[in-house]
Amino acid sequence: MTADADNTPVPTPVPGPPSPAARARLAAAADAPVDVEPWGRVDDSGVVSVREGTQWRVVGEYPDGTPAEALAYFERKFVDLAGEVSLLEARHRGGGASASDLRSTATTVREKTVDAAAVGDLASLQRRIDTLLAELEEAAVVESAAAREAVDAAIAERTSLVEHVEALAARDPKSVQWKQTTAELAELFAQWQAQQQSSPRLPKSAAQKLWKRFRDARATIDRQRREFYAELDETHKAARARKTALVERAEALAPRGEDGIPAYRDLLDSWKAAGRAGKKADDALWARFKAAGDALYGARVERETAEVEASREKIEAKRALLEEAAPILDESDIAKARAALTGIQRRWDEIGRVFPRDKERALDEDLRKIEVNVRGREDADWKRNNPETKARTNDMTRQLTDAIAKLEQELQDAEAAGDAKATAEASEALQARKAWLKAVGG
Repeated sequence: MTADADNTPVPTPVPGPPSPAARARLAAAADAPVDVEPWGRVDDSGVVSVREGTQWRVVGEYPDGTPAEALAYFERKFVDLAGEVSLLEARHRGGGASASDLRSTATTVREKTVDAAAVGDLASLQRRIDTLLAELEEAAVVESAAAREAVDAAIAERTSLVEHVEALAARDPKSVQWKQTTAELAELFAQWQAQQQSSPRLPKSAAQKLWKRFRDARATIDRQRREFYAELDETHKAARARKTALVERAEALAPRGEDGIPAYRDLLDSWKAAGRAGKKADDALWARFKAAGDALYGARVERETAEVEASREKIEAKRALLEEAAPILDESDIAKARAALTGIQRRWDEIGRVFPRDKERALDEDLRKIEVNVRGREDADWKRNNPETKARTNDMTRQLTDAIAKLEQELQDAEAAGDAKATAEASEALQARKAWLKAVGG
C-alpha cells in the first residue's frame, strides 16, 4: 500500500515502463544544468514528490519500482490532467458545447489539480484552467442572454399562434367557412407542435398558460363546428322533407299533361324557397322534379308539333287568299274593294288559326296592310262626300273668296296711294287667304 500527501491509504501503483515523454524529460533532466530543478523526485524509499514553486510536496509512494518508473507513473497522472484541460480548451474553441456545461466540467478539473497526485507543472496547468474558466464565464453570460432572447422569441411566436386561434374562436359561427377554418386550425396546431420540438424549452408556467389558452380556443372551435353541422343537418333534413313533398306533387301532375304546367310553375317557386337539402340530396330530388316538369312541357311540345303539322295546308290557303287580295290595292272603286276584302276576311277566319305563332303573325300582318289601305281610302271618300263637310267647305270657300276680292281692292288702293306699309300688309293677307282657299279645295 501507498499513501498520498494527507496520509490517506491508496493502492500501491502497478509499475509500468515510462512513457516516451517521461523518458525524454528524464533524459533532459539528466543533461540539464545544475540550476534547473526537475518537477518531481524520488527518495530512496520510493516516496515521490512534486515541486511547487520552491517547495516540495509528497504525491505518493512507488516502493516496488525504480525511481524512473516511479516518476513516470506520476507524470502520466499529470499528462492525463493536461489532456482533460486540452480537451476542454478544444471544445470551447469548437463552439459546439454549452459554455455553462464546459464551465462546470472545468471547475471539476480545476479542483482535481489542487494537491493532485501528479508530477508536472501544475501551476501552469491551473493558470490555463483559470483562463479557460474566465472565458467560459463570459461566454456563459452571452449564452444566457441569447437563451433568454430565444425563450422570449419562442413565447412571442406561441402567443401569436394563441391569439390567432382565439380570433378564430371569437368569430360568429354562422359566418364561418368551416372547411377553410378547419384546415386553418389544423395548420396552427401543426405549427404549435413544430415549435415545441424546435424552439427552446419555455418556463413551465408560461408554457402551461399558453397551452391552456390554445387548447380552450381549439375546444371552442370544435364545439362550434359540431353545433353548426348539427344545426345544418336539421336544416337539410327539413329542406329534404319539403322538396320531397314538392317532387311528389309535381309527379302527380303527369296525367294532366300540358294543363299541369301552371301548377308546376307554382311548385317551382316553392322549390326555390325551400332551402338547401345538401348537395347529394338536392341533386337527386332536382332530377326527379325536373323530370316531372319535362314530361308536362313535353306534352306541350307534342301538341305544338302536331298543330304545326296540321297548319301546313292552312298556311298555304291563307297565302293563296293574300295573292287573291293583292289586286284590291289597285281597285279604284271603293265599294268593290270593300266587298272583295270582306269576302276574303270571311274565308280567312274560316281557315282558323295556324301554327307556329310567328307564321300566323306574319300572315295576319300582310292581310292587315290591305285592310288599312281600304279603310284609309274609305275614310278619305267619306270626308269628301259628307254633306255637312261639303256645306262647311262651301261656306268657307265663299267667305275666303269674298275676303280675297276685298283684299285685292285694298291692295290696288294702297298701290295707287303709294302707301308702302298698307301695300305690304294687304299683299301678305291676300297670299294667306289664297293659301287657305287652296287647302279647302276652292
